[in-house]
Amino acid sequence: MLKKIPFSPPDITEEEIAAVSEVLRSGWITTGPTTAKFEQELAAYSGTKHAIALNSATAGMELILKVLGIGGEDEVITTPYTYAATSNVLVHRGIMPTFVDVKKDSFLIDEQKIADAITPKTKAIMTVDIAGVPMDYDAVRKVLKDKNREDIVLISDSAHSFGAEYKGQKVGGQMDFHVFSFHAIKNLTTAEGGAITYNDNCFRGKEDLYKEMKYTSLQGQTKDAFSKMQAGAWKYDIVTDGFKCNMTDIMAAIGRVQLKRYEGMLRKRAQIHAAYNQILGSKEWAILPFEKNDEIQTNYHLYTLRLKGFSEEQRNRVISMMGEKDIATNVHFMPLPMFTLYRNFYTIRDYPNAYAQYANEITLPLYSKLSVEDAEYVAQELIKCVERI
Repeated sequence: MLKKIPFSPPDITEEEIAAVSEVLRSGWITTGPTTAKFEQELAAYSGTKHAIALNSATAGMELILKVLGIGGEDEVITTPYTYAATSNVLVHRGIMPTFVDVKKDSFLIDEQKIADAITPKTKAIMTVDIAGVPMDYDAVRKVLKDKNREDIVLISDSAHSFGAEYKGQKVGGQMDFHVFSFHAIKNLTTAEGGAITYNDNCFRGKEDLYKEMKYTSLQGQTKDAFSKMQAGAWKYDIVTDGFKCNMTDIMAAIGRVQLKRYEGMLRKRAQIHAAYNQILGSKEWAILPFEKNDEIQTNYHLYTLRLKGFSEEQRNRVISMMGEKDIATNVHFMPLPMFTLYRNFYTIRDYPNAYAQYANEITLPLYSKLSVEDAEYVAQELIKCVERI
């Protein structure tokens, strides 16, 4: 009998529902005290001095660029192996991304090739953590030191890596800025949402970076809605052409409960990952995802399996065959030069390692509500599909 296995439903309990109900009854549902508490808890969890909660990771990346004045003729180096948000925010700022290929047999940008891509116009590097696996952040910093370009801003698209570890520390303070996603399919969700974490609140001479980012996320308004609505405190100023990307207290209420539960959710994800590895590890065609080494520990966000020797067409057939069994799988990611928006300016032939990673990658369901037994079922059904091709 076939089982229906979705790809990544959210893990929501009665505790999250109760927390949202409490906010709804409080009379204050947009950005307010619950969001402020969530920011404090995010900073504490990630081992950083500051966290800014927003409505998406995408907004977080663009907010950093906006506040630091990066745009126009500036250049920003990033990877073609990512979701479109990473580069779309650059396009919004008038920047055509400078793509650097990933390392061979890796989903992560090649640090050494970054050095060759740096020009006098390079203002920032946006690395990307994939599937819960952090970049080698120190390796990127060394590249800049060796090039005598430590003026370049380091932004980590850490949308996948909240709770992952780098050299014994939670991801969040290794680069100048990290940006996390709390989208519905992420390990920790606020339905939509994201956050920036960082340490230096006077970064590059800023008087109060936290304050500037907060008002820039609210249309440039110098008072947030909670402050403005206090009796007699209506007056405010508009000091920049800001965005509208604040997180609401409703979203933050979900996030606060998720954060309390998070370490247990990560342990469950690790069990699913281990179940897949145990069954698939004996298969010659299975290239298992990275898990950990002496310096890096994944947060088990995605199970990015690669099918050795398979073409893109063969991989797609496997996905279709799994779909016929009501098992949802996915691909992470199609390199950006393959999309209509970008292929007029870039060609995938220039990024052979990225294409090689994509062509035979299949992402298996991995989420904290999935049982070990169902994960074993997925793995066994995958074997049947792969070995029929």
